[in-house]
Amino acid sequence: MAVQVRPFAPDGVPVEASVDSLLAPLFPVIAPRPKVAILGLGYVGLPTALALLEAGTDVIGVDVSAERLASIRARQVDLSPLDQARLARQLRGRRLLLSRRPAAIAAADAVIVAVPTPVDDHLVPDLEILEAACRSVVAEARPGQTLILTSTSYVGCTRDLLVRPLEERGLRVGVDVFVAFSPERIDPGNRDFPQERVPRVVGGVTAECLRRATQVVGTVAPFTHPVSSPEVAELTKLHENIFRAVNIALANEMADVARSMDVDITEVIDAAATKPYGFMRFSPGPGVGGHCIPCDPHYLLWQLRRERLEAPLVERAMSAIASRPGRVVERAGEVLAARRQTLRGARVLVLGVAYKPHVEDVRESPAVEIIRRLDDAGAEVSFADPLVSRLRIDGRDLCADPAPEQHVFDLVIVHTVAASASLGWLADQPAVLDASFAVPRSLGAETL
Repeated sequence: MAVQVRPFAPDGVPVEASVDSLLAPLFPVIAPRPKVAILGLGYVGLPTALALLEAGTDVIGVDVSAERLASIRARQVDLSPLDQARLARQLRGRRLLLSRRPAAIAAADAVIVAVPTPVDDHLVPDLEILEAACRSVVAEARPGQTLILTSTSYVGCTRDLLVRPLEERGLRVGVDVFVAFSPERIDPGNRDFPQERVPRVVGGVTAECLRRATQVVGTVAPFTHPVSSPEVAELTKLHENIFRAVNIALANEMADVARSMDVDITEVIDAAATKPYGFMRFSPGPGVGGHCIPCDPHYLLWQLRRERLEAPLVERAMSAIASRPGRVVERAGEVLAARRQTLRGARVLVLGVAYKPHVEDVRESPAVEIIRRLDDAGAEVSFADPLVSRLRIDGRDLCADPAPEQHVFDLVIVHTVAASASLGWLADQPAVLDASFAVPRSLGAETL
């Protein structure tokens, strides 16, 4: 007897019974493997794609940069050892499709938007990439899809960039398509907290949007925390990073206070961290980099300015953070002056230029501004970093010194160092300024 299989609707619900009810136990219907499209394969999108693949989800990875896709195929991308192994494994299989065409997302059951949301030189949000990505999602959306925005932005962006345009297209959100905001929580280089160990916040436009988005996000998160709206989820992400920004600004200020009193701030922080409640450890440094802290709080400040509102504490914290690289250069001048030298003509090495240890990421790295300011002051600047071989500053390329320990500099500024780095050679340098607060005191470095 022939078995007739009838068509299914786009969201997987059968239009009619898929098999004759008497034969259903003998011929079970096998559900197709879910497909998720990731729009943007950067520091957030690519690890997310790999985690979904490991969880059994087919992935369509879309990035408009042919260079980025080539780097992924060649495995020349900055990933944790865990994700490097995953990428090698998935490139040998057939469940990862890479494409430059946004139209490819139409084939997915769910779409995750994970594109950069930078600020411009005036600290104004640059929404061009996010708006283009959302236009593509709206244009390619089809009934039954779940659309999840993860890129950090202003409060209300999900409704502005997805919900309203979808409804203008005639797609009812919560009925035809399902929309949510679930902020990313990926910390590049943090091996202790891969995303499978990090809870996720999800805010859906409707209850059904929340349910479907939670199913997608919950595939790779240990658990999800539902909130009542996308706006709550959007402000949650901004609050998380503003909390860090304010506390880093405080740690930097306390480091300056401690140095003026000839007290070791690291010892102070170690002591304070023994308190089991009411204190969270934040360490001082040469500034902050990456995409989150230098950029994200400005999305809130920008939005508040439009509403003629103020957030004085946040504004002062961001101003203090922005001034920190300048303080490093000022302090470098003081250290050299104590040796009867000036920055002009001094041979200065910046040790470590990534914004944090164990990554190749130089986005918003304080080292870039430090090098630029040193160069403006007339210093002969070079850099060394085991993970960064080339640095582009003001249209020119700087190549890393492959063996800084074999040279003598007038001043070494320690910007970023891994915990396992060998620093003994610094003891033979005439002057060392520790802007990382990570150099052992036994090496005699000056503190920032």
